[in-house]
Amino acid sequence: MRSPKREYSQFLIIDDDPGIAKFLVTYLRQRGHTCHALTDGFETASWLSEHDCEVAIVDLKMPKVDGISLISFMRETNPALPIVVFTGVGYDEEQMHAALHAGANGYVSKNLPIEQLYCVLARVLATCQQRKRVTSNGQQPVLAGAAA
Repeated sequence: MRSPKREYSQFLIIDDDPGIAKFLVTYLRQRGHTCHALTDGFETASWLSEHDCEVAIVDLKMPKVDGISLISFMRETNPALPIVVFTGVGYDEEQMHAALHAGANGYVSKNLPIEQLYCVLARVLATCQQRKRVTSNGQQPVLAGAAA
């Protein structure tokens, strides 16, 4: 599988399961990316105020803060940050729509192969980078499927 066009990307993982967080950090670092993991969603605000990341990966079901509220907060504080949900609840249409409505850019079940998450991350990152290039050139972004 090809990596995004750049040599590396900076990821932030927010998942209360230390095993999942460690697995994702290892997986992404093996692909040449930088990565940091938080196992407490309440640490997100302070971490983001001191660090940069290009994509956040968020679990929905966490004990201290729910993922939907966290996504809404992240979207308010950083509207351009790509956010991908990586959740153990599987394909729950109501949860998926709530996450997307809160501002998530993608949704992947933990039950799928890890390569599926990586494909979504690469696609979301490429889309966001394309939007930045288009808007920095003074052009209006074109919506996919829209007639030119």
